[in-house]
Amino acid sequence: MNIKGFQKLSLVDYDGFISCTIFLGGCNFRCPFCHNSALVTSLDVNKFNNEDISLESILSYLDKRKGIIQAVCVTGGEPTINRDLKEMLLEIKKRGYFIKLDTNGTNLLLLKELLEEKIIDYVAMDVKNSLIKYKLTTNSNIDSNIIKQTIDFLINSEYEYEFRTTLVEEFHKEEDIQKMASLLKGAKRLFLQKFINSENCIDKSLHEVCFDKATKYKDVLNKTIKNVSLRGY
Repeated sequence: MNIKGFQKLSLVDYDGFISCTIFLGGCNFRCPFCHNSALVTSLDVNKFNNEDISLESILSYLDKRKGIIQAVCVTGGEPTINRDLKEMLLEIKKRGYFIKLDTNGTNLLLLKELLEEKIIDYVAMDVKNSLIKYKLTTNSNIDSNIIKQTIDFLINSEYEYEFRTTLVEEFHKEEDIQKMASLLKGAKRLFLQKFINSENCIDKSLHEVCFDKATKYKDVLNKTIKNVSLRGY
């Protein structure tokens, strides 16, 4: 398992739970605004401690923290490109933890499997932009139909999920937001996240969407989505 980081305690990654977070390396997107560029390229990074990170050490930590830690968040990079993801999640689930999975939605088959087998409890899917601008926004050759299929699956399911979009001035215009309102019609919740151009970003020339414009986008999306919130503003 390509584990590149482990945060032992988080109060913000999984709403309502005291959690820890596992960071997996590698991604099939190259979003210019990604703030985890070292994880995307699967470089050896460890933000939180100086130990080598193994699944065994994480499982040992979870065994010792039962009753304190309630949930485990698995993020990246893109977790679903790891072939042994399911095996890792099963080991965590056997210990009685809730699991939240962050994903870009490109592996619907695996996502369905994990949900249907009740291995994961919550999905946070990044919706990068309107479908017509997906290749540009992700700097990839992704078939946007795959993204739509995953979105539709979650919207029409009874599973717990959220969509989230990081707003970037250079990529998100009002016409894109209008298209996203149609794409995500009927969704339970969407978070519009503030872009922060840090030293970890792939492209350091990008800019955040200002609060007033983000609020306007929120109002547009609220017409078709039940719960739209700003995050980080």
